[in-house]
Amino acid sequence: MGMAAAMTVAFAFYGCNGSDDNTSSNSGTTTPPATTTPTQPTNPAPTPEVTGRWTTGDLHVHTTQSDDARSKLVTVLDEALVKNSLDWTAITNHLRTALRDDNDVAIVGGPVAFSKAMADIEIPAVKQLQANGSYPNKLIFSAFEWDMPTHDHMNVGIFTGAPLATATKAANQFEYYFTNRAASFFNAADVAAWDAAGTRAYTTHADAVKAVAWLRDNYPDTSYALINHPSRNSGKYTVADYRDFNDAAPRVAFAVEGMVGNQMEPDRGGYTTAYVDANLKNRVYGGVDYVVAQVGGIWDALLGDGRRFWNVGNSDHHFKTVGTNSSGYFPGEYSKTYVWLENKYSGVQAVLEGVRSGRMFSVYGDLINALDFNASGAAGKSEMGGELKAKAGETVTITIRFKSPERNNYQYPIDSGINVNVKPTVDHVDLIAGDVTPRAAVGTPGYSKETNDSTKVIATFTSADWKLDSEGYNTVTYTFKAARNQYFRLRGTNLGMNVAGETLNGNPLPDAKVTVAEDPARFNAINARNYNDLWFYSNPVFVSIGS
Repeated sequence: MGMAAAMTVAFAFYGCNGSDDNTSSNSGTTTPPATTTPTQPTNPAPTPEVTGRWTTGDLHVHTTQSDDARSKLVTVLDEALVKNSLDWTAITNHLRTALRDDNDVAIVGGPVAFSKAMADIEIPAVKQLQANGSYPNKLIFSAFEWDMPTHDHMNVGIFTGAPLATATKAANQFEYYFTNRAASFFNAADVAAWDAAGTRAYTTHADAVKAVAWLRDNYPDTSYALINHPSRNSGKYTVADYRDFNDAAPRVAFAVEGMVGNQMEPDRGGYTTAYVDANLKNRVYGGVDYVVAQVGGIWDALLGDGRRFWNVGNSDHHFKTVGTNSSGYFPGEYSKTYVWLENKYSGVQAVLEGVRSGRMFSVYGDLINALDFNASGAAGKSEMGGELKAKAGETVTITIRFKSPERNNYQYPIDSGINVNVKPTVDHVDLIAGDVTPRAAVGTPGYSKETNDSTKVIATFTSADWKLDSEGYNTVTYTFKAARNQYFRLRGTNLGMNVAGETLNGNPLPDAKVTVAEDPARFNAINARNYNDLWFYSNPVFVSIGS
């Protein structure tokens, strides 16, 4: 079900607090729902889930077919699927030109368009490995990371067929239409057909939206376009840009990588903009992008529109350490996203439907490895990503249940095989709520408003509140009277409410750069930063008022 952990050295001058940076007028009420005191069930009897199963995976992983990555395909898959026991992984190399193959060998006649290398090298290599008996009962699929015009990176998956598999010709066509790749990289007959059918678009924000709309028009149910490491560079997005993408294709552009990869970099997450106050929105907070970490910020503004727009966590693996450099953990080593897969689906379709549903949560450092978070009322129960219908004045119960493993992957010295053997322990869990109000029209001030001023931490739970139930879950419930349309989400951490350099009033502070000069010592300092600052984030449950 759920795992999360992350550790960091951080500045103490700024926190991801719901009241910070809210300069716009409040478009919704700031009054929290009427509440009772938290109840403390000792033995709840939840209805057993029989329609699906929890899985772990990674949607953002590179191999040597990306020019800035150093890990071979087989190394990545061994680490992800065998050592770290992920159930599935995407391979998402850069949609650029490829010079080297999956074994880090120069491609004869290269460089080639990556979509061609994906079709001719990457996918056949995966098929051969599995045909030879490697990775049984594991799902591996190919997608790509696209350099969006005027923005940063978008994670694009396109699938077709029965069962679904990567649509290699569609990826080739996408690369032609939406990058500046020379026509000579593509088949001449394909270029002629594509030119007759449409025009290339790779320069403006409107072109980026056009690409998402192309996915919607051609692969409406079998593609995704997720925004990677959104705040890594300054000036790349406004909240209106997120709304544009989601408006263009709500079933395609439905998530942001808020729990970013590249956690082994000295600048956590690879967020290297200058450490000045003007760039506080381009920092990570407990390893989490500002878009998601800021209570009442951009993610909450989108949820306040009623958008089904989710958070995911990935490794963004390129390599862990090479020589004097460090980049990111292997898939599943530090970051995990737990996704509920319905039994009625299989393969890629199951993952696609699961991620689109929003029934998922992400964690660093295995802070938790199971999470049951739902809202229940007279109409039944709704899980993460779902919506509970309630009458005004009706009692609604929020249930939070979680487990933590006996240990995580923290080793000291790094990669020594010597596990620290400390059980990850949740210090507290925050229940965050915000109002859902009518969407602002394009071009109005509300469409560019990047805050949801109604969003607040409405309850904080500690071990004094939760009790261990018969299934081994730490369990607590919270009741309130439904009064308006709202959403509820969780974050949890191993840190106390006010830890110097880490948290302020329970909110994560911006992560500081590790400046240790000597290589092995620096790698250990980065690893310690990450494993001493652990967080998990759920996706939201919506509660809507009806008659």
